[in-house]
Amino acid sequence: MQNEKRSFNSIVGKMIVTKEGKRLGFVKDVTFETKTGELINIVVKDSTMYTRNLNLERSSSNELLIPYSSIIAIGDFVIVSEEDLI
Repeated sequence: MQNEKRSFNSIVGKMIVTKEGKRLGFVKDVTFETKTGELINIVVKDSTMYTRNLNLERSSSNELLIPYSSIIAIGDFVIVSEEDLI
């Protein structure tokens, strides 16, 4: 997953789901380390009640963040491992 290159626009707006099929919200933005370009988090928009009950990190503007390392696949959806979120 880390070696695949995707454009920013191909990820923004995609629905985020767990591998079990639980909806978490949509990709609003991606945060990254400016010096290395390493992707750090996905910023969630329109988060579901289920997502708000997870103990996720929040940005300084109180937006929910999903660690980029929890992504399993990106296709029609961004699929994340729920175990990596807890």
